[in-house]
Parts: sequence; structure tokens; C-alpha cells
Amino acid sequence: MRRRRMDTAEDSGEINLTPMLDVVFIMLIFFIVTTSFVKESGVEIQRPEASHATARPDAAVMVAITAEGAVWVDGTPVDAHRVGDAVADLADGQPVVIQADSRSRTGLLIETMDALRSAGVQDIAVAASKGE
Repeated sequence: MRRRRMDTAEDSGEINLTPMLDVVFIMLIFFIVTTSFVKESGVEIQRPEASHATARPDAAVMVAITAEGAVWVDGTPVDAHRVGDAVADLADGQPVVIQADSRSRTGLLIETMDALRSAGVQDIAVAASKGE
């Protein structure tokens, strides 16, 4: 009789997965909480290099100017003459970063900055890659 009871206990041999699932969920929560999300403009931009470029993590709105002269606001194309109104609605007093392609016209960058200032956006930065 004693032998039969031991055989049945060994045959069940089930693995309890609850502790492993708990660890997986805790790791998932840890990675979600510690991940920093980088906000991008939605188009591929080759930023100019600057030796003293600093990060601006508090940017609320990203404005991109492509090499072809197109202006994008948070991933949607916008007419260059209406960029001020589009950004003023989104910014709400928060910083705006302009990512101008290194091959874009400087005049378009100045026009965009002027349109943003006339729309009431005061905190404007121009993005650059950290150079050597």
C-alpha cells in the first residue's frame, strides 16, 4: 500500500507555473515603467551637426522640414504658410522643436520660426545632432 501512494505522488509531477508567470509579469511592468519614449517628427531627417547640441526631452510638438521643402507637424504634412496655426493649437505654451534637414533651405526654416512666433509660440528650438 505504501508503495502505491508514493508512485501516484511521483507520477503527477506537474510543474506549478504561477511563480514563473508572476516573475514574467513583474519584469514586463518593470520594462514598461523604465522605458523612455522618444518623440519623433514622423519623417526621415538628416539633422545638421553641432558640437554643443543639448537634449530637449520636454518638447511637446515636433516640426520637421524636409530637404524638399515640405513641412510636417507631428507626422502630418502641413502647408508652410499655415504651420503657425497648426502648432499653436498643439503647443499650448509648451516647447516646440524644429527638425530641419541639413539640405533644406535656411529661408524656409526662418519663415517657419517667424510663423510660429507670430502664432504666439515663444519656446522654439532647432534640433541638431551632437558632433565630435
